[in-house]
Amino acid sequence: MAAPREPEPAEDGAAGPTAGDPVWPELLAAARAALERAYCPYSSFPVGAAARTEDGRLVTGANIENAAYGVTLCAECSLVSELFRTGGGRLVRFACVDRTGAPIMPCGRCRQLLSEHAAPDLVVLTPQGELPMAEVLPQAFGPGNLGS
Repeated sequence: MAAPREPEPAEDGAAGPTAGDPVWPELLAAARAALERAYCPYSSFPVGAAARTEDGRLVTGANIENAAYGVTLCAECSLVSELFRTGGGRLVRFACVDRTGAPIMPCGRCRQLLSEHAAPDLVVLTPQGELPMAEVLPQAFGPGNLGS
């Protein structure tokens, strides 16, 4: 595996995605460790994810592929499974990384999944820096739309 590369600086000239919240180095390290457990024989694209919960727990996940591609689990899916396996709650900080250890943006499906389990102040580390969940998935569909 290649050595993790440093994230690109944000387009606006900010110091980069880890410049703000001190939790990012820890989450990036945990996500990089999680991607070592990825099962990706079809895409050869391992992804690791890590998050902090409102109560301070660290949860991680990695992608788990399947020959029937539609049942493949993204790293975010396994992270949410870990969230509930370890007591539930809401996510307050989230990062996922590619094979080089660099932050990547969650796909649309995973943005929806994260939104469902987000604390009101969830921040996602993206290739361009920290973004609130509301900017990662604007106008999200959620439980409130179902009259729940």
